[in-house]
Amino acid sequence: MPKSKTREKAAYTPPEQRVQKIKVESSAWVPRFMVAFFVIGLAWIVGYYLGFHWTATLGAWNVVIGFAFISVGFVISTRWR
Repeated sequence: MPKSKTREKAAYTPPEQRVQKIKVESSAWVPRFMVAFFVIGLAWIVGYYLGFHWTATLGAWNVVIGFAFISVGFVISTRWR
């Protein structure tokens, strides 16, 4: 049986490209504001349920305000790396 021809030249392989990784860090204010908004929101809701005087005029809207603070904390947490 005859022998098949072999390739004389190797297939082209492009040279490896080195990609520099950029290290991205969040600013120092991000975790501070995130935790602050979480704590303020929690304190607002707890203050409402404990019956503090600064929450008496708003009624049930205090829960919405507390969750709004907590929601802002979650939005800020998306910028944390």
